[in-house]
Amino acid sequence: MLRADEENPMNTEVHEPDVLAASHTTVPDLPREAAPHLARLADTDPAVRRVALFDLADLEDPVLLPVFLASLRDDPAPEVRREAAAVLASWEQDEVVEALCTALLDDAEPVRAQAAQSLSELKQPSSGYVLRRWALRPEPFVRRAVLRGLRELRFPDAFDPAMEALAARQADVRLEAVAVLGWLKDARALASLAALAARDTQAEVRRAAIGALGFASPADASIVEALVAALSDDAWQVREEAATTLGKLGVVSAREPLVTALDDAYWQVRLRATRALGQLRDGQAAPAVAMLLAHPISNLRKEAALALGELGVAASLPALHHALGDRDPEVRKAVRIAIEQIENAPQ
Repeated sequence: MLRADEENPMNTEVHEPDVLAASHTTVPDLPREAAPHLARLADTDPAVRRVALFDLADLEDPVLLPVFLASLRDDPAPEVRREAAAVLASWEQDEVVEALCTALLDDAEPVRAQAAQSLSELKQPSSGYVLRRWALRPEPFVRRAVLRGLRELRFPDAFDPAMEALAARQADVRLEAVAVLGWLKDARALASLAALAARDTQAEVRRAAIGALGFASPADASIVEALVAALSDDAWQVREEAATTLGKLGVVSAREPLVTALDDAYWQVRLRATRALGQLRDGQAAPAVAMLLAHPISNLRKEAALALGELGVAASLPALHHALGDRDPEVRKAVRIAIEQIENAPQ
């Protein structure tokens, strides 16, 4: 089996199945019930060896760990190495994490993909120390997979490699870096995320950066400026995310830009802007929101009713009572909730 990270692949030693199986017999204290499955690891048929690994995994015996590691490292068949990478998702010893990271350089794409998946399922924070050592590798696939694993662990020491990855040439690497920083919620990343939200060439990266700004302070003028500017982004997905984040942060100063967004060409943006206005609790937005009670899209009518309830403006009651005749039962339900909220609000 050739490895993408070996300097001299022509000298790579390829283990035959019988050699691999023989190495397994050196593992001490093997459970008796493992013997027939270990014997099948000497079979020349990769399908038999793969099933043998699957059966060994069912034993859930830690003494078998060297068997799985050897199969991932040495088996000549990609399908067997892939099975070993899947089995190892259940273990989190440092040597397992190291082996899975090494498998990200495997010459077979299915093996690399499974190793990445197994790394994304890690739960032990201590695994982050191994992952961090791999986070600055030059291979884009490796960086992406390792950053995803660090994100799931919310590993504090992932901050520096994630910040460095914001400048990666590959958009998917930048995406994973943004996700890590969004989970870490470290204020040192805010300026870089705002810059990415404004200038990245890929809409999906800009959208992710806008979402990652959701832990900022609504009093941070530079962040608010970036979010409001994103309401005019060329990509509707970015505008939608900007409206969502402004509502989440409760940026009252964004009322007018959000009211303008109620006329966006995409209903998804209008829906998020409506929801955000409700979250702002600024009653001056109520007349504009009430106009949406007549919109042809029922989801927008429903969202408008709920937002009016949050805004709590009594002047919205006539429009809401009229909307009790809406043809959509979900809209009527939202209207009733809004009317009750307004009528029962403390004076």
